[in-house]
Amino acid sequence: MWPRRVAVVAATGALLVLPIEASAAGWLSDLFKSSQKAAKAHARVASRKPAHHTKHVAATKPHPVRLASLEPPDLSRLALESSPYGCDPLKFRIVLDVGHTADSEGAISSRNVPEFAFNLNLARQIEQKLKAAFPETRLIVTEGRAKPSLFTRVATASRLHANLLLSVHHDSVPNKFLENWDFDGKKSHFSDRFSGFSVWVSRDNPQFRTSLSFAELIGKQMKAQGLQYAQQYTDPIMGHYRFPLLDKDDGVYAHDELIVLRKSQMPAVLLEAGSIINRDEELKMTSPERQDAISNAVVTAAKDFCPAYLGPM
Repeated sequence: MWPRRVAVVAATGALLVLPIEASAAGWLSDLFKSSQKAAKAHARVASRKPAHHTKHVAATKPHPVRLASLEPPDLSRLALESSPYGCDPLKFRIVLDVGHTADSEGAISSRNVPEFAFNLNLARQIEQKLKAAFPETRLIVTEGRAKPSLFTRVATASRLHANLLLSVHHDSVPNKFLENWDFDGKKSHFSDRFSGFSVWVSRDNPQFRTSLSFAELIGKQMKAQGLQYAQQYTDPIMGHYRFPLLDKDDGVYAHDELIVLRKSQMPAVLLEAGSIINRDEELKMTSPERQDAISNAVVTAAKDFCPAYLGPM
């Protein structure tokens, strides 16, 4: 999830499978992940953001932090943002946002595959399973580059009248943790130090509490699938990339500056499905078993979320 170099061949492959209907999503955040075409491995480190988090914590306004929840998600909170409609699974529209674009690919894996390719593949798996329970599920894939596409992505979710937005990503590490290795005769980078999924919300989203409830359910179901969440984002070694942990049981973090989360009018959650810069976890992320586990976790979370959702339909 932390951008480094562009893998042209892999990106071209990803382009060949873009859905025709897909018109907008975008590079996740001007503060989050930025693709670079100049592949000088250690140059301009300060300007590269960890795929999912290049924002400056000191610049963000203070928020009261909800300490880690010690009990299962309190779905009764959804009633605080309610209307009389409720959730009809046949009408409830979940929009799946494929993180990054073919032009701004996000992180590069330890085996030189762009994050965008991972995001697209997993999002399609999730879409297929979600549609069985929520037929109105929509997949959006971005075109274009960087910040403008982020706002287009938000506008697309609104145009589709999304009840819920889930952005699909894969994680990496800050450049300072990268190590060199040769893969398939090519100089590559890896970091086996961290692994795991994480779930993200913005406290500036107008439906923050609803977003948080869905995020907690995803984290809970990921754990039920035997997966562990990434805990490094609270560690001082992360420097500018430390974030508040809102739920210590289920791996939900706050990142208030992410445009897709902050600007969306509907509940919005971002899932970092796992680390692709970790060599072992990258291999697991490509396996049908891991993709099934993640897809099942998202679908079960949506099914648990729907009966408690009271927002506008």
